[in-house]
Amino acid sequence: MVSRRTVLQTAIAASASMVLKAAPAQNTAWPESIVRIIVPFSVGGASDVLTRFLSVKLQGKLGQSFIVDNRTGAGGNIGMEIVRSARPDGYTIASATVGTLSINQFLFTKLGYDPVADFEYVSTIWENCNVFVVAAQHPAKTVQEFLVWARKQPKGVSYGSAGVGTTPHLAGELFRFRTKLEAQHIPFRGAGQSMPALLAGDTDFAIDNIASYMGLIRAGKVRALAVTSAQRWPTLMQVPTMAEAGVPDFVMASWGAFVLPKSTPAPIISKLSVALKSISSDPDLQKRFLEAGARSTWATPQDTMTFAKNERVKWKELVQLSGAKLD
Repeated sequence: MVSRRTVLQTAIAASASMVLKAAPAQNTAWPESIVRIIVPFSVGGASDVLTRFLSVKLQGKLGQSFIVDNRTGAGGNIGMEIVRSARPDGYTIASATVGTLSINQFLFTKLGYDPVADFEYVSTIWENCNVFVVAAQHPAKTVQEFLVWARKQPKGVSYGSAGVGTTPHLAGELFRFRTKLEAQHIPFRGAGQSMPALLAGDTDFAIDNIASYMGLIRAGKVRALAVTSAQRWPTLMQVPTMAEAGVPDFVMASWGAFVLPKSTPAPIISKLSVALKSISSDPDLQKRFLEAGARSTWATPQDTMTFAKNERVKWKELVQLSGAKLD
């Protein structure tokens, strides 16, 4: 029979062990030099803009420079491969996204990294949703009006995206499937090309990242008909959700997360996670994120890993639905 004293001694020993394990996270000297944050996408995109906001806050919080290094190509894969191959010392971080962590593995037959096995997850950092937009001169004022108009077009309609397999592409496919609309996908090499096509009338609609289109919405150059979030978006409260607009079961969010090379020491992961938690509640950062079309988020390393895992289930189905392949 185990005595009460033995149970108490065991509990004390376990508690002490936990303290000892947690202590290095607070005592580690990292960072002692410049930290590089790899953004696998181009300058000016949502991931780039939001990561730059974070890098400034991290510098103020941790006392070292955090520089953004854009390494583009292959849907974000090149940047992720750079981080996978980096030394696991905390000085190379990936500003990963839903695409690089939960979608690309279903688009590429051969992926140069394993989103589960090759990285240490730190925290989610931002989330946003997509917005259904048409050009300002379009006659439709609601999604239902758009559908009525679209079904009368003898040559059908088209939608643009930032490329095959991107969330705007998959959102368009889901919309086409949910509404049984005949719509042709027109892929571009980024939002910088797909947006002018919509404005010029070369495409009829887009369901693209809010952060990409917020400037055009505010300028009155495009009209927002619905958002893909579960609730109305804080900076577009006048715009209904897709469910409110008559298209149910259409919740779709984009998100970002910080990950480190596999085998990065736990104290570094913990210190970065704690810093991000503090930064995520910074009113100035929250304001900047909202102005850019996103929300600041934070999650524990384990919750971030679980979240990315659950997201893979949803996006795998959408990729299969679209038939998209990138190799």
